[in-house]
Amino acid sequence: MTTTPALSVRSLGVNFGSSQVVKNLSFDVYPGKTTAIVGESGSGKSVTSLAIMRLVEYMNAEITSGTILFHRDASGSQPQDLTQLSDKAMRKIRGKEIAMIFQEPMTSLNPVYTIGDQITEVLILHEKLTQESARSEAVKLLKLVRLADAEALLKRYPHQLSGGMRQRVMIAMALACRPKVLVADEPTTALDVTIQAQILTIMRDLQQELGMAVIFITHDMGVVAEMADQVVVMRHGEKVEEGAVEEIFARPHHPYTQALLAAVPKLGSMQGETLPRMDPLVVLEGDVARTLGESRQQDTARTDAAPVVEIENLVTRFDIRKGFFGGISHRVHAVENVSFSIFPGETLALVGESGSGKSTIGRTIQQLQESTSGTIRFGGKAVADMSRAEKMRLRQEVQYIFQDPFASLDPRKTVGFSIAEPIRTHGLLHGTKAIRQRVDQLLERVGLSADQAERYPHEFSGGQRQRICIARALASKPKLIIADEALSALDVSIQAQIIHLLMELQQDEGLAYLFISHDMAVVEKMSHRVAVLQLGQVVELGERRAVFDSPQHSYTRKLLSAVPVADPTQRRERTLLQGDILSPIRKVGDEPEHLPLVQVATGHFVAQEVGSAERLAS
Repeated sequence: MTTTPALSVRSLGVNFGSSQVVKNLSFDVYPGKTTAIVGESGSGKSVTSLAIMRLVEYMNAEITSGTILFHRDASGSQPQDLTQLSDKAMRKIRGKEIAMIFQEPMTSLNPVYTIGDQITEVLILHEKLTQESARSEAVKLLKLVRLADAEALLKRYPHQLSGGMRQRVMIAMALACRPKVLVADEPTTALDVTIQAQILTIMRDLQQELGMAVIFITHDMGVVAEMADQVVVMRHGEKVEEGAVEEIFARPHHPYTQALLAAVPKLGSMQGETLPRMDPLVVLEGDVARTLGESRQQDTARTDAAPVVEIENLVTRFDIRKGFFGGISHRVHAVENVSFSIFPGETLALVGESGSGKSTIGRTIQQLQESTSGTIRFGGKAVADMSRAEKMRLRQEVQYIFQDPFASLDPRKTVGFSIAEPIRTHGLLHGTKAIRQRVDQLLERVGLSADQAERYPHEFSGGQRQRICIARALASKPKLIIADEALSALDVSIQAQIIHLLMELQQDEGLAYLFISHDMAVVEKMSHRVAVLQLGQVVELGERRAVFDSPQHSYTRKLLSAVPVADPTQRRERTLLQGDILSPIRKVGDEPEHLPLVQVATGHFVAQEVGSAERLAS
């Protein structure tokens, strides 16, 4: 390893007004190596990354102390102190020599420009390519991050892509100029495990090829174990522990690090168990890690009662218009003949790759998206036959926790107002005092304080904003909560608290959850049943134990094998997916083959794979 770091952070201090959010922070990152920064939401990880990029100035913050030394090469030449550079000088470095993958792609991508315009802009500005060459390179970059139909994707806008697809576009843009330092702030948060495995492999390969230094900010300790060489643990803006990844995982010294690692869900820990399990919480009291509560099974599903929601042969498609007259040439087959029920007190998990139709199903159930065909029933009654008053009641009883918390909160309203809004809309409480008390209770239940009700969304970290969205969903006392990647932006300790909270609410109030997630360890921990989606179709459906312990479909086995293991001694070599990238986009008239589900055991259904009949016959 070279003795000259690519980037040296020394005694860094960052203030938002009179509030110091990063204090006396120092660390190095070396060429070809990865330094992971971990810690709770609000610990200062993302602010540190923005300080390195000199973007904190645009957020009404300032770097009050310290230096950020950027070494352009390993020859020992004089480094540049990024804190002293002009904005003009930083613009030449930012995006070319030091690139960043942001936490929230929808807020980072310009909604009025196509994907192609935004990627080619980077290449034209920094690499001085022609428009044609930049476009050709953009296609290569999109294929590199495993995005199907790259040519057509260049003409689409950010809102036309799923969260995982947008994140891969951001990764492609960051890698476009082959930077010397890559700052990755939660780069795989919105990605399913198979695409995550591919992206991590791509980043690691490019890192070795270019000698790229990587600062990796993440909540996923499995990713840390797989990618990192060094780990920096932050709490309340300060570094509490630093060391080699093997040392940190095997022998954590600080009580906070111990509590953090204890909260990590581990895939396979539920093997042999039929029901979800609510585990005790490991919390930090002062400087001591304590275990609270007892382990118990989540026996809440009332399968003998009428289902909360029933889905029959649901089909949702999106038309793609091309040409001067806007004729329909292609369709996105987002959801194809999906059927399932959710019972009171039950958690049904939807898993699958980005673009498999998980979020579309959730949005269609919530009536945010119109279905092409099929039936959705609530309380035994089809939504299509409901009166206006019944649909209003439906909106109260079905709540949605969105994937992107910043986009789902009004930036002009306080978080207290946003949480109180469903209470006022549905007339659940009357009087300012009663509503405020309820808002305070909800904030405290999701790990925030009541005095934060008067703050605005931009004043919170990504994980804190997601907790606010969960509080708002709980405000209307729903029967069904559709959680679309509700835990993806949370650090592991807060994630453990939210899982505990959701399971407590389910126990106390009989709540049903449609749990959409890429995190297979969390799905294993809290779901009663699991539906595996591929290209809009259910390929496997059954009790969680059956699906996880004995997966029958090859796609399910692929998903489970791609999950990173939170143990640096068990790093696995990965190979990139080969062959064409499967896409839900088809020409008009080219209908996908319907794969009927076959019952292989009681309550366990599997789609017949192509060639399976031939194999069985032989």
